[in-house]
Parts: sequence; structure tokens; C-alpha cells
Amino acid sequence: MAMVQRPLVQELVGGQVHMQHGPIDLVLRAWGGESEVEAAYRAAAIRFQTILDELVSELPELRTPMTARPDVSLPTARRMCAACAPFEGFFITPMAAVAGAVADEMLAAMLGAARLRRAFVNDGGDVAVHMSPGESLTVGVVGDFSRSTIPVESAELFLNAEMPVRGIATSGAQGRSFSLGIADSVTVLAGTAAAADAAASLVANAVNLDHPRVVRRPARDLDPDSDLGDRLVTVLVPPLSAAEIDLALDKGVALARSFRDRGLIVDAALTLQGRTTTLDTYLQTRAGTAK
Repeated sequence: MAMVQRPLVQELVGGQVHMQHGPIDLVLRAWGGESEVEAAYRAAAIRFQTILDELVSELPELRTPMTARPDVSLPTARRMCAACAPFEGFFITPMAAVAGAVADEMLAAMLGAARLRRAFVNDGGDVAVHMSPGESLTVGVVGDFSRSTIPVESAELFLNAEMPVRGIATSGAQGRSFSLGIADSVTVLAGTAAAADAAASLVANAVNLDHPRVVRRPARDLDPDSDLGDRLVTVLVPPLSAAEIDLALDKGVALARSFRDRGLIVDAALTLQGRTTTLDTYLQTRAGTAK
């Protein structure tokens, strides 16, 4: 009889806590009075016990395109659908926001149990943050996953409570999820981690190029359960010319600007083969190899 994996919760150095259950892998931290931090961590540990099972119970609906109006009832699934609803004009399923929504849900559990000065929940690079008035956080931003090291001074994003940013997410062809585009990465800042997650997926898809040596395969061939079905996802991107890189990035920037104009995101940084471009706001000089 196969053993059922149980949620793992363990303390890390530096006051952080690691939680892992199936594909969900979180690192979180809270700042505040000792009793408040302890209460926040207890609440997070309790919430984490059921969050994966809840998602699995509604998985068929969560893999349904938003145009079909997925019917969900549990909290994290509702966050996913709410984050994706403004993007109904594109092909998108609630799964585009799953990591960010989990981060938001876990942070909400912590804040519901304790008064914290600041806190974050990092779900595999999609981050929900909390900052009380006057507080700030420094977040690392990696633009090119193919590089083994990135200078710290060029990969830090400084957030303060006055900024309209409470969520950060990254998507792209080098990430852990499939992408229809060729971006190495697209990092988005938004009001929630779920909103940032959904937008990052779409902007990363938009960074694209009709190139004969870009290798694509049906998502279903790589993962039979993928919500992308038979859509072609990027497997390999050959070295591109400067003009090709600019053309692909320009497509993504145009979409990101339209999202910002609609109030759906705050900023975005798009990276492709050593070139990073932003919307010239918070991420202008803080994202990987920004130029």
C-alpha cells in the first residue's frame, strides 16, 4: 500500500519557515512581536494542512478556460478565478494563477491570526508580501535563469508600504511551467500575487517570434494533464539576433503596458537572451540585467 505524503513544515535559519506538500513548496517569514510571529506561523501551518487537497478537489474546474466560467467554491480556487477573470479575452485557465493564489491565501491566514509589521510567502518565486505603514522589504529578482550567479546589486527590488505592490510573480520558457512564448522570464508586480501570476503568464506568452528553429511541442505530449492541451509550448529557443530579440520583447511590452493602463499590474520586467526591458517604473534598474 502506497504511503500518502503528509505536509512538511520545518523551521529554517533566519526565522524562515519551509512548507512542502506535493508540488507546493513555500518559504515564509513574518516580523513582529514574538507572540504575534508565533501565532502567524501556527495559523500558516494549520492552513497548509488542507490547501493542496482543496485544490485537487476542484482541479477539473481549475483546468477549464475562464470563458467557460469555472464553477469553484473553495477559497484558493476563488482567488485563482478572480485573478484570471480580467484576462478573459485571452486563453487562460485559473491554473495560471495557482502559485500566486496559494501565496496570497497563506499570507491571509497569517494576517488573520496576528498583527505583523511585515511578512512574505514565497511559493516557488511567486511572492505575496505584507508591509505595515512605514515598513519595507527587499526582494530578489532573477531575470535569466540560465545564469548561475547574478550580482546582488542588480537583482534587488526595494518595496515599501506606500507602493501599490503586494504581489510579485515570474513566468517564462525557463520557468517551472509551460509557456507559449520564448521569454526567459517575465516578472510582474501587482496588487496581489495571484494577479501578478496570471499577468506574468500572459505577458510571457506574448514575447514570441515566428522562428524556424524555435522548438515547440504540444503541452499534452509533455504533460498529459496540462491545462494547455494541444497548444504548442516552447521547448528550445536558439540564439537570436538583436533585432529578433527586440521584436519579441516589444510584443510583450505592448501587452504589459495595456495591462498597466487597465490597472491590472504595476510594472513588468521582460528578459530574453541577456536583454531586459521594463515599463520604466519600479523595476527599471532592479531586474536582472536591466538596461
